[in-house]
Amino acid sequence: NEAVVTGTAQLDGMTFGVAVMDARFRMGSMGSVLGDKLCRIIEHCTENRLPFILFSASGGASMQEGIISLMQMGKTSVSLKRHADAGLLYISYITNPTTGGVSASFASVGDINISEPKALIGFAGRRVIEQTINEKLPDDFQTAEFLLEHGQLDKVVHRKEMKATLSNILKMHQEVKTNA
Repeated sequence: NEAVVTGTAQLDGMTFGVAVMDARFRMGSMGSVLGDKLCRIIEHCTENRLPFILFSASGGASMQEGIISLMQMGKTSVSLKRHADAGLLYISYITNPTTGGVSASFASVGDINISEPKALIGFAGRRVIEQTINEKLPDDFQTAEFLLEHGQLDKVVHRKEMKATLSNILKMHQEVKTNA
């Protein structure tokens, strides 16, 4: 009973670590348990030299946990930094919606950042931003397509094409490692 399921998986014979967030559980709120589970799977991937793939879906930090939930942003980022320092691949697949502290931390720092079409991705809400900057935002602001156009995403991939896309990325990464 948590907003994330973690483990290892195989795709076309390639093993990787995986975390799948579920917005149906408290809107995918990031709290201490979610942070611990993410750190554990990332550390497992680092120790076993595995790529890591995260599927994010979240409304942000768990307000019930206060500062503890916000600390998960830094905690997970440190685990991902160690993974990166080991020369390992991290793919972030951002689903609709991914907002708040999740979008501002681990969901946005993949080596490769992918999203599903029309996903809502952002830190603060549209109204809050417009009132803060006293400007009207573009209609497509905080969509996957807007972020792709502005260099914040590497690719927008429909879920139907996700398996083939991830397989191709993992194969390319494996070939680069083999030939290095």
